[in-house]
Amino acid sequence: QGRLVESGGGSVQAGGSLRLSCVASGFTFSTYFMGWFRQAPGQKREGLSTISANGGRTMHARSVQGRFAISRDNAENTLYLEINNLKPEDTAVYYCAAGARRNHISLWSPDYDFWGQGTQVTVSS
Repeated sequence: QGRLVESGGGSVQAGGSLRLSCVASGFTFSTYFMGWFRQAPGQKREGLSTISANGGRTMHARSVQGRFAISRDNAENTLYLEINNLKPEDTAVYYCAAGARRNHISLWSPDYDFWGQGTQVTVSS
C-alpha cells in the first residue's frame, strides 16, 4: 500500500501564499494520477486540483482557478500545490490523493485509491 505525507500547511494572513507538498512512497508514483482536496469543519470534502501521471494534464475547480497551481516532480516522488492570494475561506485541512490510472484526471474523490493524513491551512483576515 502506498503512503502519502503532506506538509507545508500553517497559519497565514489573507493575501499570502503557501506551497503544499505531498511526498509519495511505496508505489510507482509516476504511474498514478494525483489530486488535492480540502475539507473545512462541517463541510464536504472538495476537489481542488488534479494532475495526470506524467504531468501533462491538469484541471482545477472553478472556485480556485487562477489562485491554485498543481505540479509534480516524478523524479522526487513529490506533488505540489501552490496557493496564492489566500482567503479566510481557504481555511481547511488539505489532502493529497493518488489514483491508479495513468492518463486520468479527476476531482471526484471516489476515483482515488489512497490518501494522505492532511495538513492544516488556516488563513486569518
